[in-house]
Amino acid sequence: MFSAIGRIFRTPDLRRKILFTLAIVALFRVGSFVPAPFVSYSNVQACLAANQGTSGLYEMINMFSGGALLQLSIFALGIMPYITASIITQLLRVVIPHFEALHKEGQAGQAKLTQYTRYLTIALAILQSTTLVTVARSGLLFGASANQACQNLVSQEWWAVLIMILTLTAGTGLIMWFGELITERGIGNGMSLLIFTSIAAQFPNSLWAIKQAKGWEVFFLVLGVGLVVVAAVVFVEQSQRRIPVQYAKRVVGRRTYGGSSTYIPIKVNMAGVIPVIFASAILYLPMLIAQFNQPGIGEEPKPWVVWISNNLVQGDQPLYMLVFFLLVIGFTFFYVQITFNPEEVADNMKKYGGFIPGIRAGRPTAEYLNYVLNRITSAGSLYIGLIALIPLIALSFFGANQNFPFGGSSILIIVGVGLETVKQIDAQLQQRHYEGLLK
Repeated sequence: MFSAIGRIFRTPDLRRKILFTLAIVALFRVGSFVPAPFVSYSNVQACLAANQGTSGLYEMINMFSGGALLQLSIFALGIMPYITASIITQLLRVVIPHFEALHKEGQAGQAKLTQYTRYLTIALAILQSTTLVTVARSGLLFGASANQACQNLVSQEWWAVLIMILTLTAGTGLIMWFGELITERGIGNGMSLLIFTSIAAQFPNSLWAIKQAKGWEVFFLVLGVGLVVVAAVVFVEQSQRRIPVQYAKRVVGRRTYGGSSTYIPIKVNMAGVIPVIFASAILYLPMLIAQFNQPGIGEEPKPWVVWISNNLVQGDQPLYMLVFFLLVIGFTFFYVQITFNPEEVADNMKKYGGFIPGIRAGRPTAEYLNYVLNRITSAGSLYIGLIALIPLIALSFFGANQNFPFGGSSILIIVGVGLETVKQIDAQLQQRHYEGLLK
């Protein structure tokens, strides 16, 4: 491994790309600690030191921002607006035929979709920054039971609020530019690496909180279990079903095309981390409804509000875990059906003279692909659901927060981005006639 790392830094072009990537990542992390204008830095730090937390959707956004959300920094929104915009753009392909046509146009269409994603990111950044500043002004960012310092986090002047919204929106645009710079001039996918950095930055704090709450024995137990979980996730993320495809020979003019064999790779986890994000967002709605229906002074709470507060708000409740698990499974099937269309794949194979050995081209091929896809997605959805439950189990037994590092969306992103980045470095090493990083 050390010799492979040495070969990386002895290759000038690859060394330049990696150092550029590290420089952008360092700037990204520095911006996560620079407070936005008109934010009381001392009050924010006092609230964080008092271990006041938040939950639900804000906790997830705080994870994707590398802790910058609760710091109310210029990068408080992190990469979350871009992730949301990318998901919306991808889902709109099913609803809007123009988006599907752009997707099929190749590089020009993809460039147009990327432009739409950028515009949507800025629009979502304006909406989310307005929401964040409003919540911070109301004193509910750190919970309803926060101390007096947490009630005075930002200025109450309208012009100060406007400047804060513009600053947070500009910070999101700057992060988006950072990601594109890494993709063009660095190594790996820029947006994915920034998400990787944000989540990895929370690992030490999460583990140290477990040590302080439960002691060294539980700390080392969690660390050991975490290594086993990482190894299992790496194994499953690399697993795929390869469906063989044979292409018949075609004569076009004086040239002969086809006659080759290839395969269609279907991964066990084709949905990635999207089902976990969807399920977390959906389960945030009952919490939001309960907050808006809290009783006034001297009033009795409504029975249904009490039931929601007791069963669908805290992650350590059995009903919450069951609903979360079922939502993850459902969204896994939903997202895979959107991103992988067996009929489209079968039509493309038939158009270029391809067929699966033993399966007729056309509709039988689509039915076979759909059958295989459903079987693999069944196993993949159970896998994602179990991984998503790990932080909730840790919340019940170890007192960790719902963004426990060795489970849920965090471990899926860390492993996925890490594997993809290592593969890209290995491919560039092999292009230069080196042995490569992987063996």
